[in-house]
Amino acid sequence: MDDTRIYAELKPLIALQQQAAGFTFLPRQPVHSVLSGRHGSRLRGRGLNFEELRHYRYGDDIRTMDWKVSNRTGKPHVRVFSEEKERPVLLLVDQRLNMFFGSVHKMKSVVAAELAAIAAWRVLASGDRVGGLIFNDTTIEEVAPQRSRNTVLQLLHRVIRQNHQLRADADTPPNAAQLNHALAAAERLCGHDYLIVLISDMSGWDAESLKRVKRLARHNDLLAGLVFDPLEQELPADTRLLLSDGQLQMEVDTRADQLAAQFRADFDSGVSGLQQELGKHHIPVLPIDTVAPVAVQLRQILGAKLAQQHRAG
Repeated sequence: MDDTRIYAELKPLIALQQQAAGFTFLPRQPVHSVLSGRHGSRLRGRGLNFEELRHYRYGDDIRTMDWKVSNRTGKPHVRVFSEEKERPVLLLVDQRLNMFFGSVHKMKSVVAAELAAIAAWRVLASGDRVGGLIFNDTTIEEVAPQRSRNTVLQLLHRVIRQNHQLRADADTPPNAAQLNHALAAAERLCGHDYLIVLISDMSGWDAESLKRVKRLARHNDLLAGLVFDPLEQELPADTRLLLSDGQLQMEVDTRADQLAAQFRADFDSGVSGLQQELGKHHIPVLPIDTVAPVAVQLRQILGAKLAQQHRAG
């Protein structure tokens, strides 16, 4: 099991600690953070972090007045701050059989492990608690959020253990319902003000999944790392594929008119549909493929989101 494209290994996951910087999942965080556990609570007051400059409103604390701006504009302005508040982070890491797939570079299960490692190291660097729920088709393992390197290592060991149990000829059938079971476990574990990061290919996503994330989102922040393989996005051109589920098989001719285009359109529709559905509840969806380095993809995706937010602001 020394091929780190097929199975995750501890040493490379620890090495990702050096790449856990340079981007943010939270719009009000500094650009140099990634999954920062410290966040602006939106509680108005004389806290640590400057949030905005706005016109004076009746009842505002006179001590927050910005006299320079007020004198320059001729209108009273106040400086608004946000309190800094601890935010535990819970990583939901999918290691089901559906994740044991990769057509070009790495298995989806390995990419999920790498994304979890980057997130965990960044949270630890921010001085906050990080834990996780690691799930396969039969088991959900909990690592309680703690502020320690040992907790991150424990989480990574659990991920690796489940990762190394994956086999193409596994006796246990895929369990699509386990996604909802993991979300239910997160509901029981999380109270308020958690950051919950779901790392999965979303196999088994249904109406119940949406209900559960909506309930979680009422008092917590969520984001979804959608892991996918290029072969799930686009069929290879001008060839015949032999597909099998281990019992039945079929041949697909990708040269057939419109087949490849329809395959790509279905994938794009599924991703955009999920993004729109979760976007209504302020849950970002970050598509991460199995080809490019995870940290590079995060910088590109989150950098684009940050630029978009600046343009909108």
